Amino acid sequence: MSVVTSMSRRSPRRAERASATGTGGLVAYLVAFGLVGVCLAPAVYVVLGGFRTNSQIIKDPAGFPDPWAVGNYVSVLTGEVFWRQLGNSVIAAVGTTLGVVVLGLMTSYVIARYPFKAKQAMYSLFAAGLMFPMTVAITPLYILVRDLGLTNTLAGIVLPQIAFALPTTVIILVPFLRAIPRELEEAAFIDGASRLGFFWRMVVPLSVPGVITVGILAFVASWNSYLLPLFLLNDQVLYTLPLGVQAFASQYSVDTARVLAFVSLSMIPALIFFSAFERRIVGGLTGAVKG
Repeated sequence: MSVVTSMSRRSPRRAERASATGTGGLVAYLVAFGLVGVCLAPAVYVVLGGFRTNSQIIKDPAGFPDPWAVGNYVSVLTGEVFWRQLGNSVIAAVGTTLGVVVLGLMTSYVIARYPFKAKQAMYSLFAAGLMFPMTVAITPLYILVRDLGLTNTLAGIVLPQIAFALPTTVIILVPFLRAIPRELEEAAFIDGASRLGFFWRMVVPLSVPGVITVGILAFVASWNSYLLPLFLLNDQVLYTLPLGVQAFASQYSVDTARVLAFVSLSMIPALIFFSAFERRIVGGLTGAVKG
């Protein structure tokens, strides 16, 4: 009887705990969906705004397209400006990504696997680079790029972006490379592999999750870069999409629907790219924390 009485007393407590857990989970989901809605609402408004006419926007700024007008997107896609700026953004983003991955992987390998006196100081220097935003260095950076003769060129955009992306890259990749067992390296050396051979045959394949993570972060950061192209590019032929959006909005300031169509087409490639590799980013960062 005492056992039955004890179980009967525990049952309401368990029910209360389960109810509290269920209520807490529901509140967490509601808050999460609310935050997602707040983040997606501007993007949805811009995309839908491109399917409206200017009269519809003036009459009902928050309404849905009625009827749907595809002329704004067609005019942007059939024009030369959007595709030229898209190509410039692709060149800058791909060049930045390749530079960040190659230089970051080699630098991280040296810091993680080679013993030398300035090892910790070098790692601390890259860590300090995370606290040094581009906005602070934009004026001396412009002077340096100008003295190198790289103003008004895409190379002048790519090189500083690589430099400012390297701190994050090194911080993420060093734990990956440190986690590679020393026994594996020693076995490779016994089999006759050189340090360079071990790097290409073993280190690069094992660090693929981290490499993908830093590559995606570098690509998206370069794609969305605005301040650096604003200071270094004067020729509209070399404009990237973020800078081109401002120029297009200034040129067609009275055509709001067309500007919204141009903005939505400019942000869609980055959204698709980031969404497609979102799990890779999370997995790479998780591995870096574990390492």
